[in-house]
Amino acid sequence: MISYDPLWETMRRKGATTYTLQVKGGISSSTIRRLKANESVSTNTLDALCKILACELSDVVIYRPDISDV
Repeated sequence: MISYDPLWETMRRKGATTYTLQVKGGISSSTIRRLKANESVSTNTLDALCKILACELSDVVIYRPDISDV
């Protein structure tokens, strides 16, 4: 399962809000909703998040295997 938990921690560390993502990066409110729900987003969105927050992909997303996959 893909988790965006690192994104929220990175945003907290950098003092960014979802408003920052929308205004500075053009991230839509529907995409932010998808991120909050750990739903899929495009690689373009991941790229934009890394640019906005000046971070690595690992600061935005993490893979956690589903217990059913083990």
